[in-house]
Amino acid sequence: MKNELVVLFGGGGFLGRYVAQALLAAGARVRVAQRDPRRAYFLKPLGGLGQTQFVAADVKRPESVARAIAGADAVVNLVGAFTDMQALHVGGARAIAEAARDAGVEAMVHVSAIGADPESASAYGRSKGEGEAAVRAAFPHATILRPSVVFGQEDEFTNRFAGMVALPIVPVLRGDARFQPVFVKDVADAAVTALADAKAYGGKLFELGGRDVMTLRQIYQLLARETGRTPHLLELPDALGGLLAALPGSPLTRDQWQMLQRDTVVADGADGFAALGITPTPLAAVAGTWLVRFRRHGRFAKRAAA
Repeated sequence: MKNELVVLFGGGGFLGRYVAQALLAAGARVRVAQRDPRRAYFLKPLGGLGQTQFVAADVKRPESVARAIAGADAVVNLVGAFTDMQALHVGGARAIAEAARDAGVEAMVHVSAIGADPESASAYGRSKGEGEAAVRAAFPHATILRPSVVFGQEDEFTNRFAGMVALPIVPVLRGDARFQPVFVKDVADAAVTALADAKAYGGKLFELGGRDVMTLRQIYQLLARETGRTPHLLELPDALGGLLAALPGSPLTRDQWQMLQRDTVVADGADGFAALGITPTPLAAVAGTWLVRFRRHGRFAKRAAA
């Protein structure tokens, strides 16, 4: 990908910073496109002189998307949120794919999520599924990646739960819900691999899951061990969990509650990492490097026995 220009929508976000680093390491020129590009300026020192560009673009404004993509060789769409989902996941994805098509872009990667389904009970799953369909309609040879829950140093997953296990009692909703946590760097490598060989991977869909399938309860237990905590995990019945999710100010929205009703694991025989030649990184192998701050005495504390 040396010297190719890749436009990265959402490049300043959690996953975006890792995709940007992988692209820069591969020698690509990276144009980060987002509503406020100043929030992505931290990426500039990661590349060589002139290797990183920044442009203001709002995926809800197709004309700004087209300007951001002008002259690009490839496009990556990482835009995602738990608010305004229809506009971002469907309308935004369509605007990016149509602009990429009209600009003659050679390759596109669209990052979706496991559970994407136009018939999903959750608004998030429905919007992700409809977004995939919109991308396929406009740019049929786009590569679609569906990661499970993504973890890494800056995530809102392990860091949030690690803060919770510092409490003496931790309420657990749907403790048997299964996940296949995936390392953010592995997802970034998957995106760059797909872009680098659009002939082999274009038009295909890859579900990305980590090495281990874990229940939510097991994830809490692993984070407790990594941070030297011994909380009591209080499992709440489904009826109470659904009620709590419906209350104003609840840390879990009703839509997130709906998402917990379905396992977030790759389908049988759909190992996207294997197809892309990537060996996934286990959560237990790396989480301790950033969760050390949740230990009572920081890096000088001992981990709890397994």
